[in-house]
Amino acid sequence: MTMPTHPRGPSDRAAHSAASGTPAGAGVTAVYLAKAKRVLMPVLMALAGVAAVTAIMALKIAIYLPRLIHH
Repeated sequence: MTMPTHPRGPSDRAAHSAASGTPAGAGVTAVYLAKAKRVLMPVLMALAGVAAVTAIMALKIAIYLPRLIHH
């Protein structure tokens, strides 16, 4: 009598967990996403701050530069 195996072979992992029906690599993906968020969020916040300061400086230059040129 032969042992029933999955069509991919006995050594390959199933695409879904038998108990929950969720993808087998979902936990690993969540860990990578959490690490990426923890690293990238401060970088994005710093870039947003720099962009805001740059926009304020550009606005001030656009307002005051014509006054300096005409006087």
